[in-house]
Amino acid sequence: MSEICFFIPGCPPRPPPASLSDASVLSLSFGLLSFCYSASFQTSGQPNRSQKAEADMTSEKESNGLDNYAFALEGRFCDLPEKEEDLDSSVDEDTNKLAYCVTDVPPWYLCILLGTQHCLTAFGGIIAIPLILAQGLCLQHDGLTQSYLISTIFFVSGVCTLLQVTFGIRLPILQGGTFTLLAPSMAMLSMPEFTCPAWTQNSSSVNTSSPEFIEVWQSRMRALQGSIIVGSLFQVFVGFSGLIGLFMRFIGPLTIAPTISLIGLSLFDSAGSSAGNHWGISSMTTALIILFSQYLRHIAVPFPTYSKDKKLHTSRVYIFQILPVLLGITVSWLICYILTMSDVLPAEPGHYGYLARTDLKGEVISQAPWFTFPYPGQWGKPTVSLAGVVGILAGVISSMIESVGDYHACARLSGAPPPPKHAINRGIGIEGIGCLLAGAWGTGNGTTSYSENVGALGITKVGSRVVIVASGVFMVVMGILGKMGAMFTTIPSPVIGGMFMVMFGVICAAGVSNLQYTDMNSSRNIFIFGFSMFSGLVIPNWILKNPKAIATGVVEFDQMLQVLLTTSMFVGGFFGFILDNTIPGSKQERGILAWNKAHEDDSCETLETGEVYNLPFGLTSYMSSFSWLRYIPFCPPGMSSSLDPKQPLGTPDPGQIMIGVGL
Repeated sequence: MSEICFFIPGCPPRPPPASLSDASVLSLSFGLLSFCYSASFQTSGQPNRSQKAEADMTSEKESNGLDNYAFALEGRFCDLPEKEEDLDSSVDEDTNKLAYCVTDVPPWYLCILLGTQHCLTAFGGIIAIPLILAQGLCLQHDGLTQSYLISTIFFVSGVCTLLQVTFGIRLPILQGGTFTLLAPSMAMLSMPEFTCPAWTQNSSSVNTSSPEFIEVWQSRMRALQGSIIVGSLFQVFVGFSGLIGLFMRFIGPLTIAPTISLIGLSLFDSAGSSAGNHWGISSMTTALIILFSQYLRHIAVPFPTYSKDKKLHTSRVYIFQILPVLLGITVSWLICYILTMSDVLPAEPGHYGYLARTDLKGEVISQAPWFTFPYPGQWGKPTVSLAGVVGILAGVISSMIESVGDYHACARLSGAPPPPKHAINRGIGIEGIGCLLAGAWGTGNGTTSYSENVGALGITKVGSRVVIVASGVFMVVMGILGKMGAMFTTIPSPVIGGMFMVMFGVICAAGVSNLQYTDMNSSRNIFIFGFSMFSGLVIPNWILKNPKAIATGVVEFDQMLQVLLTTSMFVGGFFGFILDNTIPGSKQERGILAWNKAHEDDSCETLETGEVYNLPFGLTSYMSSFSWLRYIPFCPPGMSSSLDPKQPLGTPDPGQIMIGVGL
């Protein structure tokens, strides 16, 4: 921790680790469990906190086979060692303590620095969504409108982050666009009535300011908005009613694995189309991201740093581990700019490599206003279709499952107790409100918790939620600065394609990784996973090639089937869910016991749960005077209940799992 802490300006020096005698070690082993928490989460106001997140993540990486902190499922932040050899290593693990715990407030300049870093970590995923949606919205050749969409999604993501940290789960977790809603959205936009006119595919024929063109893309956006708004109401209901636990009981690894994997596989066409505009540039982008994120991640780069104690000095920063996607895109973008200025890339439309030039949308930056203020209904009054709503519901369910796992991972890495049920319910409900706001503002997408930023907590050793508040404010500012969104639209298409190659591949692998909990030597499980995956590829592909095959005589029903059967994640998840819950199999074979083991330690009691998860501004104290409020699923149990060591808080349901996607 010390070598990481040194590059943070103003980080207080760590005291030398105290040695433990054998007698004191054995007494700690049989001590009260509450003593562990009081030692780990003391509220004296000092910034240093005791926490074994990094050590847990090391063991998790070995057991999970995953090299991403965001995928971590096992281990706890304050487990007492059980073996003598574990006790001997406790001194070494003292170097992995957090610099700032979840309730700490770092210096303001550190909040700004790390808050900006969290925004940059989520940068790739946030800007990728509107760029992909632009194809279905017929906006390939309208860079100015694309910049408005980017600004809007940054603005809404910032607002939702502030809501989640303040009133939701209250953990340092960032909110942003979700790929789980992207698949059903693209399926909806591929319906025959939403097929883009041929003239919108030709840049020379598109007049972006004409009323006809504006109506073409805004009508599609309004239909998408209405479906997202209605679908988000379901998430709000599930969260605030406490039904999320009931859903998780019937969803296992064999349902999650094909669902998440098919999100990445279904987007291969978008990645191939963008990368194919210049395979040299896209391959270079992919190679750079792989180089930074996998080969150079443990290499620290010296940076000048100033502190009161050491004045101006150099500190080593693991920059490649923190920002691999941003660095890869920036280097490729710069090379494309040099090739454009030197006329190496062709200047005539239609020639191979033309779309790799950086001056194709140069006028967008000059046309974009300095300040833009997104507002609800800016694209018109949303419209609702049954087909779109049903498709979005499939994505909403997947998003909720992902977020529940993110909450537990974030709690471990930020020095917080396991989230109790009322906090999880509130977090899911606030995410539903975030999707509602995203639909009202017109991002074309929803919001969810970002696993990439959960992993960043383990790197920076700063788990303060104040940092995420600063991150949310920064994203709101980025959404208001119109020139900022316009600048992102000038990224060449092959560079975006190279990023997609890595990002969608990781999404696919993240889904498959959930099979580690099941017995894959079982012919039952092999059949369920294989059939679900293959059906999720075959059926949507055939429906897209034969759009008129579905003709029941009821137009609304035909549209609903069209959207569902062309959404790969729904088809694969549906078959996985039905087969896993109907084909006989033991809990160990299905992976249910492994899930229980992964979360069995989360039932640990703690006195600090109320401090982290209770509502702010004294709302919990005020609400504790109304005894009937404790029966509301998203309300804290009250001051007396939250401090009762006999009440187990944060006991998750067996099915709670985390499907994180990070680089």
